[in-house]
Amino acid sequence: MRLSEETKVILLSYIMALARMKERAKRIAQRLRDVDEVLIVSHIDADGITSASIAYEALRRMGKEVEVEFVKQLEKKNIDDIDEEGYDLIWFTDLGSGQLTHLKGLNCVITDHHEPQGKAGEPPVEDRGNILSYSRQKISELNPHRHGIDGATELSGAGTTYLVAGELGDNSDLSKLAVIGAVGDLQASKKGRLIGKNRDILEEGVTGGYVKKKTDALLYGLESRPLPKVLEYASDPILPGLTGDENACINFLVDLDIPLKEDGEWRKWYQLSSDEKRKIMSSLAKKLLERGYSPRYVDELVGEVYSFPDEEVGSMLHEAKEFSTLLNSCGRYKKGEIGLNICIGNREEYLEEAKKMLKGHQQVLVDCMNYVESEGIIEKDYLQYFHGGDEVPDTVLGTVTGMILGSGDVDRSRPMIAFTVSEDRDGIKVSSRGTKRLVRNGLDLSKVMSRCSKELDGEGGGHDIAAGAFIPEGKEDEFLDKAEHMIKEQLEGR
Repeated sequence: MRLSEETKVILLSYIMALARMKERAKRIAQRLRDVDEVLIVSHIDADGITSASIAYEALRRMGKEVEVEFVKQLEKKNIDDIDEEGYDLIWFTDLGSGQLTHLKGLNCVITDHHEPQGKAGEPPVEDRGNILSYSRQKISELNPHRHGIDGATELSGAGTTYLVAGELGDNSDLSKLAVIGAVGDLQASKKGRLIGKNRDILEEGVTGGYVKKKTDALLYGLESRPLPKVLEYASDPILPGLTGDENACINFLVDLDIPLKEDGEWRKWYQLSSDEKRKIMSSLAKKLLERGYSPRYVDELVGEVYSFPDEEVGSMLHEAKEFSTLLNSCGRYKKGEIGLNICIGNREEYLEEAKKMLKGHQQVLVDCMNYVESEGIIEKDYLQYFHGGDEVPDTVLGTVTGMILGSGDVDRSRPMIAFTVSEDRDGIKVSSRGTKRLVRNGLDLSKVMSRCSKELDGEGGGHDIAAGAFIPEGKEDEFLDKAEHMIKEQLEGR
């Protein structure tokens, strides 16, 4: 097959970007080799926990003294506290690029994938001089956005950290954690596939025998949940007539002559035969089409699923989506260190504690969804929103916002914005979620959150499809007006 000239240019550009990133990773790796002790500071979600775990393992294998701290967000106050701890070098993973002005004078390296501070396409901070005088700082940054690679879909924070770990030694087994981080950061496509540099890392894991990929149902709980519960709790995608209705799910399976139990135990999805899986998926597809869902929506029921040969089959750690969800629950309860221990193999006490947190986390999500449903979604011309008050914890606001936008019960042609009272600060936490179609049409929530919050003496950032902010209490209506205007400009191309 002959490639078009345009395709050749794109491919060459991508190869050159990867070469630049590799060179950047080498420089950061050398800085890490030159010190004896390192403090890793990372975000508390699944991508942040896996990022910290990759960094920790890579340094530990070199005999370095390593400490890890997890933060919900990086602010000037906790940066000052970190600076006072006196470590030789600080390694920020899955954060840092959006807080460069606060890091002035700090001896640190950054492996992040969020929209960086500065203009899009600008080179890494130490390679340029600009109004912020980054070139005089002791900062080394690796961020895919600096090289024209999309950090929202093509490379996660864990993946960016893995690139540096690869320059520190033979750490290819850590590709497993990079895959978990990317899946946990929702970087897989609707068909479940990792793309871009994430895919290169995935293939390294497959080649090394650390990861397996297969085509299967894109439902949560394939390993750990009883079969009817997989359907009952399906949320991405929603299964009309089944999601949320336990009896309907049981009757659906019974009508298909699918045995629900074996030796008195509920069967799990992974225990089904290929014929049984095909029968269920065909019936689900028929049900969706009969209810008017598009063939594209039906097609997204099946896709690529990733599992790990070194984990026990049937456990939550055997499949990437379940593993990442477990880590996210640790972060929501501000227990990132528990997730880190699970990632590096310390399982006995930590795994049970994480499972307890996951159970609590899931109940919190149910309660939050019920609260938002009772309060309702308010629609404006170019966005829709809800306010969680003090009923929706700020640690789950982003998750709840995404679940509502993906529920099928709201208008997906408008991005969703949500507010709640911050638990740690005086003010309001803001989360926003869009769709890939909206992003293709010009939506960039990272810019919306950043600019609109800054104009109200707040702060914000993130990805084009998912971003957050913090604003003073009582400024919600002003924020919505500004966001409405900016989203209108983005979507109408003005």
